Amino acid sequence: MKKVFVVLLGVLMFFAVVAGGNKEAAAEKLRIGLILPSTVDDMAWSQSMVEGLKALQKKMGESNVEIAISEKLGKAVDAGAAARQYASQGFDIVIAHGSQFQSVLPEIAKDFPKTTFAYGTGFQTAPNIFAYDPQAQDGGYLLGMLAAKMTKSGVIGIVGPVEAGDAAKYNYGFQQGVVKTNPQAKVRIAYTGSFNDIVGAGELAKTQMTAGADVLTGSSQQAVGAVRAVAEKPGMYWLSTDLDQSSIGPNAVLASQVYNWEKVVNRIIDLRKKGTLGGQVLTLSFADGTLEFKYNSKLADKIPKDVKDAIEKARKDIASGALKVELPQKK
Repeated sequence: MKKVFVVLLGVLMFFAVVAGGNKEAAAEKLRIGLILPSTVDDMAWSQSMVEGLKALQKKMGESNVEIAISEKLGKAVDAGAAARQYASQGFDIVIAHGSQFQSVLPEIAKDFPKTTFAYGTGFQTAPNIFAYDPQAQDGGYLLGMLAAKMTKSGVIGIVGPVEAGDAAKYNYGFQQGVVKTNPQAKVRIAYTGSFNDIVGAGELAKTQMTAGADVLTGSSQQAVGAVRAVAEKPGMYWLSTDLDQSSIGPNAVLASQVYNWEKVVNRIIDLRKKGTLGGQVLTLSFADGTLEFKYNSKLADKIPKDVKDAIEKARKDIASGALKVELPQKK
């Protein structure tokens, strides 16, 4: 009887240890809530963050990281409601992926001091709010160099969304790259007035091409419409930012500036573990690999070697600080 009791006690202790371990594992699981202005498959700003989080989750293990996503919340008030809900549900990190969310996070963050919030493109922080800021002008400069070398008509088109955030920075850097490389080239820029106007972006791209542009670029989720319009016209090229968009136009997209969000979010996680829940602006740059320059392998042989060499030298100079891509002075 005593032997049976000892065995039974051992079994109970074993299950108690296992149960305790499972509770501990559950408690340590990192929970990330992501709020997007568009969709998870927009082939631009939002999708680039989703892919970064998925890569991070795969690396850390799906059992260790939970990701919840809210789509199509372009209005700040709707995004704020979602952020508050994630925080109240005990999510560790809440990412509001858009510069338009800067105004709603401070009040919410005050109510949840143990939750880490992040948003961007932005610069205003708080003790538990990170801002992230892609140096979009840097990749824009390199793509501007490429546009200046690849244009045959001497006319280059920019299909812009809204003249704000990283879209404005990208356009400014792109124009500098063009002027520095080919001062005679003309850059024509137009804005749809929206980040989401896919149809409008497509129409703008067609208008740019009719006016003589043979190399075009643009940013935000609306760019998909412009890429498709360019891809329909043989001999026209597109240069993308945020994400590699060559899958949309494999015969049109020459190169891309790619945002590596996996490294950015991993930095947020590391800082949080050390007790820093916010208060910093995290930049994306070529220096730390959070910005990447990528050629479309299908079209790479169409770009002369000397052009690639010049772009790579500029990329290294930007990364080292030897080359500074300027931005407009704030008034």
